[in-house]
Amino acid sequence: MYIRQYFVLFLATCIPLAVMNATETGPPNVVLIFADDLGYGDVGCYGATKVQTPNIDKLAAEGRKFSDAHTASAVCTPSRYALLTGDYPLRANGGEGVWGPAPVTSGLIIDTDKVTIADVFKSVGYTTAALGKWHLGFGKGNNDWQEPLRPGPQDLGFDYYFGLPVVNSAPPYVYVENDRIVGGDPEDPLVYLGGGEHEEATPITPIPPEASRRTPNRFKGAVEAHKLYNDYTVGTVLAGKAVDWITANREKPFFLFLSTTHIHHPFTPGERFQGTSDAELYGDFIQELDWMVGEVTQCLEEQGLSDNTLVIFTSDNGGMMNLGGRNAVKAGHKMNGELLGFKFGVWEGGHRVPFIAKWPGKIEAGSESGQLICNVDMLATVMALLGKDPNSLPRTDSINVLPALLENPEEPIRDELILAPHRPTYLALRKGKWMYIPAKGSGGFRGSKPSDHAWGGPAAVALVGGVNSDIEDGKFKEDAPPAQLYDLEADVNQTRNLYGEYPEVVRELEARLATYRPKE
Repeated sequence: MYIRQYFVLFLATCIPLAVMNATETGPPNVVLIFADDLGYGDVGCYGATKVQTPNIDKLAAEGRKFSDAHTASAVCTPSRYALLTGDYPLRANGGEGVWGPAPVTSGLIIDTDKVTIADVFKSVGYTTAALGKWHLGFGKGNNDWQEPLRPGPQDLGFDYYFGLPVVNSAPPYVYVENDRIVGGDPEDPLVYLGGGEHEEATPITPIPPEASRRTPNRFKGAVEAHKLYNDYTVGTVLAGKAVDWITANREKPFFLFLSTTHIHHPFTPGERFQGTSDAELYGDFIQELDWMVGEVTQCLEEQGLSDNTLVIFTSDNGGMMNLGGRNAVKAGHKMNGELLGFKFGVWEGGHRVPFIAKWPGKIEAGSESGQLICNVDMLATVMALLGKDPNSLPRTDSINVLPALLENPEEPIRDELILAPHRPTYLALRKGKWMYIPAKGSGGFRGSKPSDHAWGGPAAVALVGGVNSDIEDGKFKEDAPPAQLYDLEADVNQTRNLYGEYPEVVRELEARLATYRPKE
């Protein structure tokens, strides 16, 4: 803890290197909206036609849209780790990395000594809040869910937290405010029952099979707290919390991290959004997300804050081919556009995501950028935004991409990027135009039967009409190469594996990738 306190103090006393915060209106507010499982093709301004996303499209029309933005991981928890810490998720756990979703009983996976983007804001006097999905654990070691739930968001630079402690598909199905369970009762505590289904588990909101899978509740007790959580009102609750928090903190600079559960399964849009899209419940959930974005941006306008607020909208990873996703595909929707792959995998569809930034007068309206950027870059970018030296922190994987937001640099800001799927053996390297994957396939989901919750690999590629030279009739060819190399400048959809044609490039990239791999 002392290390973290030292660097927060150090940040506060750094001599500013920029004049970003020396405007007449003071330092900019920052709202970062982090959607869940929203794919590259899930919004209108990125090509979707079966859903309507006017509020997100308006952000793009009034700001800058990125075509080569990525998440450091194709999985939710490690992606959040990268966003908040500026480190690749392979650095977590003493170098063992974090590769999958944090389990229900996970302690806080971010070391409280680490400096986060929230710390950077607080070091210059900002008020900070995290709303929505957390999924980074609480407490030390095994989380027994006994209050106070510490360490947690408040130990990582956030003044206030409200939201879902894990995810909308996993228990406990309650809200947490700061370090307390909303509606909690010491006489009726939340008690974890272990894995599997339990007859004594507290009842939760019933949902239909077509909403896609949700893990049964595995907690007993906290009956009143469970009653306050309804799958169909989560979007309304979180949007309302965001509006209320912005309104209450409008008089001083603020940082709001709004991490939505939309559009993670189960797909439970509010009643007024049901049946409003042409992409089944999946599309309806997207349209509710768009409404949430509109509630936030409208609040900024009504409070007179729009002109001095940087709004960033992006996603934690690509779209997932679950039941809801497959129903959307059948309706003609392509969650990741023409990109190859899906959530959990290292093909482009797993981690290339929408990224939009709006700041009136600072970011050119209606502009687009092909700069390679990643969510791991947010720490260094925030530091530069606030006039701090991104190099003043200990080693970090974060690169200052503020020029990509505010200017039009001709040269690449980031030339190299490590990308993580669910399996460590598929850790991949992007180097300039090249994408190198050291194995066959994506390292993601492998389901292919109607009963499977998560589809992936050749079967899912075939379902969306994708093309890849290693795949034929929904299966890998017998002579498919043992690894993959793609030229993303010429072939962003990864239709042709060039592994056998550029052995010298493969050797170079394999040697570079080896320097990043976790020690066995």
